[in-house]
Amino acid sequence: MCIGPLCWIPMEQTAESPYKLLVSCPYGLSPSQLSVIFDESYDRIPHPDIDLEKSISEIWDSRVQQNGSLFNGKKFRYGGYVMHGEGGSNQQSHMCLHLGLTDYRTFVGTNLNPLWYKFLFPSEDDAIQCQHTASPLGNGAVVETSDKKLLVLQRSYNVGEFPGHFVFPGGHPEPQDAGLESHQCRNDSKDSELINEKVSQEMFDSIIREVVEEIGVPAVSLCDPLFIGVSRRQLNVRPAAFFFIKCSLESKEIQQLYSSAQDGFESTQLYTVSMVDLENMISNMPGCHQGGFALYRLMVDTLKST
Repeated sequence: MCIGPLCWIPMEQTAESPYKLLVSCPYGLSPSQLSVIFDESYDRIPHPDIDLEKSISEIWDSRVQQNGSLFNGKKFRYGGYVMHGEGGSNQQSHMCLHLGLTDYRTFVGTNLNPLWYKFLFPSEDDAIQCQHTASPLGNGAVVETSDKKLLVLQRSYNVGEFPGHFVFPGGHPEPQDAGLESHQCRNDSKDSELINEKVSQEMFDSIIREVVEEIGVPAVSLCDPLFIGVSRRQLNVRPAAFFFIKCSLESKEIQQLYSSAQDGFESTQLYTVSMVDLENMISNMPGCHQGGFALYRLMVDTLKST
């Protein structure tokens, strides 16, 4: 196997697991325990191979010709994290996410490129390994109903990625909703601190927004989300942040609300399942969502042992 930066494939890519847990927070982190540093130093680094870089625009232009409705929106780019504390339940744990800025066009041209693995850099450090990919940070929610069921959607067959697969509700935190379209000029440390706080808040606001829009439940029925970690699917190294959210409604009520969900067109069916049932569905989930379930299972097992 060639080990140059243009054709290196990480060892775990050949392993059986379809996901990698980049960070696990089994006790769950509240908004006060999760901060963000949003900085251009966490933006993507262009690949030194000029032809590979050119393929980004070539692939995007081709996709736009096939689908004129494609929109090149801004996304937050995952650039790593720093954990402080022991990760216990004493509320002393704190994690800081490192986020840059990218866009959908670059995601399509790097992570979704048929030659995506050529963008990887040979390193065991995830941030370095993926320094040439867009790696937009997605999000997902493991939602538990009042009758102890979990909510799972079956994706529409008209969506671009993983049509027909089972997924947790989710999408992306949005720079635009945090008032960011670029790396704004920062006159002093207070400006920087304010921007970081806005991005951190968007991490939690966005997952509530996604659940409300995709499932149809009112926001008041959802408890404050707990951040449980970041999973990355091994296929095209796509990262996603996962949250645990309790819902005060029962499964039957939620099924009725789902029929009029704002973004119901993105899915064909809502399942309310037990943890055992979900284990039987897991093989038909994208790798990052399989990792999301693994993060949830770690949380459940950790809380049982305390």
